[in-house]
Amino acid sequence: MLERLQKIMAAYGECSRRSAEKLISDGKVRVNGVVASLGDKADPATDVIEVSGRVISGGERYYIMLNKPRGYITSLDDEHNRKTVSELVDVGTRVHPVGRLDYNSEGLLIMTNDGELTYRLTHPSHEIPKGYIVTVRGKLEDALTTLKSSIVIDGRQTRPADISVLRENSDGGLLHITIREGRNRQIRRLCEEANLKVLRLKRVSLGDLVLEKLPAGRWRHLTESEVKYLKSL
Repeated sequence: MLERLQKIMAAYGECSRRSAEKLISDGKVRVNGVVASLGDKADPATDVIEVSGRVISGGERYYIMLNKPRGYITSLDDEHNRKTVSELVDVGTRVHPVGRLDYNSEGLLIMTNDGELTYRLTHPSHEIPKGYIVTVRGKLEDALTTLKSSIVIDGRQTRPADISVLRENSDGGLLHITIREGRNRQIRRLCEEANLKVLRLKRVSLGDLVLEKLPAGRWRHLTESEVKYLKSL
């Protein structure tokens, strides 16, 4: 599918659209060996797109499941020199994260160099269920009504989350929370509304994909059937 180059570059995690426009204007972007101009379009599935001499599309596609540890940011680089998930995955080419897990969160993260799939999986209209195991401190009995309610984030109501109590004790417990949106720090904000302190937050599923026993900081290639499933969503 033909898309403007700056949109493709942004979708592939190369840079912002504005930065992409500057790279194109500076003559640093080529499509099938030809220097590109602002306004040019390409099909990332078939065209070879190069940015500063590095191929970002038209080659082999990689689809990775990473178990992101705490203490890493979901980015390819960081101006504050924090550790990034790109340091954990080496497949010989640049792969970017699909969606986000914040610095103190962990668990299932998809990484790929397929920009079209990234766009589809992160588009707001595709409400893909994401499951989390959340360790909290506070009174669960008092919090459940709020946890199952909609809250306001950035001026918009969220869809209610699905909540299951896996374990409860006198000062907190273990929850399984499923959301279908990618709102900023949604689960942490929901727990704050319910007067619960989040001690640990781990994503364990994305649709039918499950993290299972993949160790923290390790990654694996998705199977052919898993890739087919993601493309079907």
